[in-house]
Amino acid sequence: MRHIISILLENESGALSRVAGLFSARGYNIESLTVAPTDDASLSRMTLVTSGTDEIIEQISKQLNKLVDVVKLVDLTEAPHIERELMLIKVEAVAESREEVKRLVDIFRGRIIDVTDTSYTVEITGNGDKLDAFVQSLSSISILEVVRSGLMGISRGEKALG
Repeated sequence: MRHIISILLENESGALSRVAGLFSARGYNIESLTVAPTDDASLSRMTLVTSGTDEIIEQISKQLNKLVDVVKLVDLTEAPHIERELMLIKVEAVAESREEVKRLVDIFRGRIIDVTDTSYTVEITGNGDKLDAFVQSLSSISILEVVRSGLMGISRGEKALG
């Protein structure tokens, strides 16, 4: 089962490396990893997506909590949460395909953020299924490049990590 683990950790050099090292040393796969400083410059928020049984996820959580850099950890999968991903996608946009791309961008509530004579760069956010569906909808359009941020997640309601 897929789990979204949100970690508040000290914003120090080597912290990310220690978390990644813990996964690689035990043979666990990281499917997605997003990390950035929080409103407190001394802390970073990491959102990590991995798969495993409840026992494996419990073991991962215990090992992560032992790391000196980890301040707080929560498995977002256990409670109501919001998850989003950002995708930038550059597509060929010439002649009649320009209007088709604009139409699809509107349907998926994206934004065209760069325009050239032959291409559009589109920004789209949502869950992974929405982003996948947008890519599939471009079947007749030539995709030049795709960049995805990886998943970010936050608990619903008043509950907060830090």
